Amino acid sequence: MAIDKKTIVLALTGASGVQYGVRLLDYLLADGHRVYLLVTKAAQVVITMETDLNWPASSQALQDLLCKQYQVSDKQLSVCGEMEWGSPIASGASSVDAMVVCPCSMGSLSSIAIGASANLMERAADVILKERKKLILVPRETPFSDIHLENMLKLSRMDAVIMAANPGFYNKPSSVDDIVDFLVARILDHLGIANNLQPKWGE
Repeated sequence: MAIDKKTIVLALTGASGVQYGVRLLDYLLADGHRVYLLVTKAAQVVITMETDLNWPASSQALQDLLCKQYQVSDKQLSVCGEMEWGSPIASGASSVDAMVVCPCSMGSLSSIAIGASANLMERAADVILKERKKLILVPRETPFSDIHLENMLKLSRMDAVIMAANPGFYNKPSSVDDIVDFLVARILDHLGIANNLQPKWGE
């Protein structure tokens, strides 16, 4: 992996909008970045409901499938189980640059806000916060309750980026893929990863 490439933790949780997370995974791997992928049990349910993807529940089976699909090695893509406490991303000593939870359910957001660390996804986010690294949360919920808003404000004050799945339409999207790419481009911008998924404003 080139020295200018990043190491990103990508977590898919049980909110609607898994297409955003899958498209982000597509781009990160195609662009040569290292990815630790976490797929919660609730996310597996949503994937089955919202997509035609046939992702196995086993983290090893999913890694084998995705490495073959994207033609990458396990050095570039690691799929981690929810209770895989031996994973490098459970420690602040890891070389991770940033973490994205996309989509981020309100339950996941709440657990991250209180530092629950009850599974690897929550622990990885806790590590990112304590190490003062970039944490991007992509909530997909509407309307927001006071609890949701208070948790988002709490995390924003910890320097987490709250990037709700609210696509813009000024680029006149002509497909669902265009709408998905709008948000993924914004996530990549905040990760400091150059991309041409969408025209920049005014360009």
